[in-house]
Amino acid sequence: MRAASIKLCILLVLPLGLFACSRTTTPARTNAPAAKVTPAAMVNDILRYVNQYRSSQGLPALTLLPMANDIAAQHSKNMAQRKTAFGHDGFEKRAATVGKAAGPMAASAENVAYGQLSAREVVDGWLNSPGHRKNISGNYALTGIGVYTDAKGVTFFTQLFFRKQ
Repeated sequence: MRAASIKLCILLVLPLGLFACSRTTTPARTNAPAAKVTPAAMVNDILRYVNQYRSSQGLPALTLLPMANDIAAQHSKNMAQRKTAFGHDGFEKRAATVGKAAGPMAASAENVAYGQLSAREVVDGWLNSPGHRKNISGNYALTGIGVYTDAKGVTFFTQLFFRKQ
């Protein structure tokens, strides 16, 4: 069985910035292709898995901020279309845009990933990475999640995290 490579990156913005990337290898799926999942269903599934994990840790659920979903989706699309490199280029602008529209934010962070992944697989990948898990477990209340699948079937994921001031 061949292994599929998943690229995960995280950005945690606190008083001191922290950036970490990791490469994780998971077994390739050998089952027949799954039914096409809509971006909205993928967003809802990612939120559900993230909130299940947060609940298991005694943390409150994150609430989707629709305009942050739009911004996260645009970043995923830009990465998929190679308009920006995979990673966090422009994160400060994304966070500022959300803060301007939704009110000042005390903290923000971002996880990104790509691969031929289900919602469960991307969340599991993030949870198996200390930096990504730190963002998921962080003192945040709001989130925006965006997914975009390119013509080759590779999905790009962006999850933004926010805490209001």
